This record gives sequence, structure tokens and C-alpha cells, in this order.
Amino acid sequence: MVAMVKVLQAMAGAKHGGAEAFFTRLAVALRRAGQDQRVVIRRDPDRAAALRAGGVEPIELSFGGAMDLITKRRLGRELRSYRPDVVMTWMNRATSKLPRGRFVHVARLGGYYDLKYYRHCDHLVGNTPDIVEHVVRHGWPAERAHYIANFVDTDSGAPVPRESLATPADVTVIVALGRLHENKAFDVLIRAMADVPNAVLWLAGDGPLEAELKTLAKEVGAVDRMRFLGWRDDTAGLIASADILVCPSRHEPLGNVVIEGWARARPVVAAASDGPRHLITDGETGLLCPIDAPDALADALRRVAGDPDLAGRLGTAGEAAFKARFTEEIIVRDYMEFFRQLAR
Repeated sequence: MVAMVKVLQAMAGAKHGGAEAFFTRLAVALRRAGQDQRVVIRRDPDRAAALRAGGVEPIELSFGGAMDLITKRRLGRELRSYRPDVVMTWMNRATSKLPRGRFVHVARLGGYYDLKYYRHCDHLVGNTPDIVEHVVRHGWPAERAHYIANFVDTDSGAPVPRESLATPADVTVIVALGRLHENKAFDVLIRAMADVPNAVLWLAGDGPLEAELKTLAKEVGAVDRMRFLGWRDDTAGLIASADILVCPSRHEPLGNVVIEGWARARPVVAAASDGPRHLITDGETGLLCPIDAPDALADALRRVAGDPDLAGRLGTAGEAAFKARFTEEIIVRDYMEFFRQLAR
């Protein structure tokens, strides 16, 4: 009988974020699949509650700055107690705090990070092929760089009633999700919305550009057709309510929102940043337009809004791509096989 590989995961991310949300999904999914694991997180009551709801009991540490010596000692204690075969760290801080030991250390990357933070790792795993190519271009050995995709929460969610967001029944609902940050290019989307008639944008997220984006919406004359929703926990319901899901990002290593739209058979329009360009076959599983091009983005949104057959084809093909490549079953199987290979 082959012994189960023992895996310790450590996450020291922010309160909100795509990597943080996927970490929680993966930890819970691995538990469901029978993976022997121990999970260590930066103290966060919401993340801890979400893990416990999924049957995972986390160990919470402070993961403070350079003067925090306690976290490293506590991590060392967990390593000696659990004796993992593989340790997977998420984010720079968890990676830097991990003591060395008799295990295989893999860091999971969801962006184009400086490799100086990962020089003591044995392997790196990226969630897009382009991230893997990036680390290899910067000198990381190709045989120790691996690609494993993300999966998304497939809870269909209860559709959000249009009347709850002052949205008429006869308009196209366009949904965008993400932090209100320059990388997400919501300024481009707002400019595009000025040229997309009979449509209302639901923009879910918070961040440093909120006031600036609201001012821009007034300047371009689109404020009456925009709903700034702030941070939402019901993103599945928002996507279920969408006629079109849009990802206008200037910089998007993966684009979880594309996969989330596919999982619910929504037509997706995206700027051709790294992640969406890798995911989407233009004209088949979504529409791609140039980065920082509000006119092109408006044209793509109008095409989908005005052609129900096109919207249906894009949604159906996107759902098929999701089922073929990005389900929980597929990605959990890939991770568990990856851990087995590392442990050998």
C-alpha cells in the first residue's frame, strides 16, 4: 500500500484577492479528495471561518514583518510535528518565513514576481503557462517550473433581482468584478459604457480608485447607467444575473473572472491581457479587444448585446472549455499527482 503524501500549505496573503480565494477553494477541495494536509494562514477570521466550514482546521499565525520572529519559530514547530513531504507556500511572505527542512518546498505563483523571494525553493508552480515561461526566462530551471491551472467556485448563486439595483428589465446587464485599481482598467470600461446604449454596468469591487472612477462616470455621461456595488460576497449571483461578463484589465495574469463566466455559460468580453489572451479563443469562447481601447471594447460589448445568437454561442463554447480544462475534479487531480511526483 502506497503511503499518502503529506502536504503543508502556508498562505500569508491579504484579506481579499484572487490568490487568497483560490487557496481556500483548493484547501477545501483537497480535503474532500482525501489529501493529507495541514494548513497555516495569516490571522484572518473570515478566511479561517471559510476553511472550517469546508472541514479544514487552519493554524493561524501573524506573518508580520521583518521583526516577527515568532511566526518562523511556530512554522518550524509545525514542520517538526507534522513532518510533511511537500510544503507549498503562497505569496512572498509565507515563502520567506518558511524554515528549511527535509521536505520539498514548492511556491505557488499567481503573478510575475521577483524570483529573489523564491531562490530557496525547490520548485515553482504557476497558474498560467505565461507565468511559467516568465520564471524560466529569468533563469529558473525549466524542469523545476510547472503549470497547474485554477478552478473556480461553480455555485450557480441566486440571481440578483434587477429591481434591487434600480436596473430596468429591458436593458443589457454588463457585470465586471475586481479591485478598483489601475491594473483592472475600469476607467477604460467606463469610457466604453458611454457608447453602449440600453445597457447598465454592475461594477463589484472596492479599491483606491473608487472616487476617481465615479467622477469619470459623471464626466463621460454614463453615471446613470452604472451601479458601483462595492465589495460583494454574492459574486456568483451577480454573474448569474449578467447578460455579459467583461474583463477590461490592462494587467491580468490569469483572469479568474473569465473562468467564472464560462462556468455559468455567460458570454465574456475581455481585453487581451496575458490571462484572457491565453484562455479565450477570440470569436469562439469569448471576444478579445486591444488593451486600453475604449472604442474597441464598446464595439465588442455592442456586438454581444445586439446579437443573442452570438451571445449564446460564446456562452456555450465557454462552458465547454471550462468543463474540459478547469473543473475542480481536473485541477485537484493535477495537484495531487504533482505532490506525488515531488514526494518521490
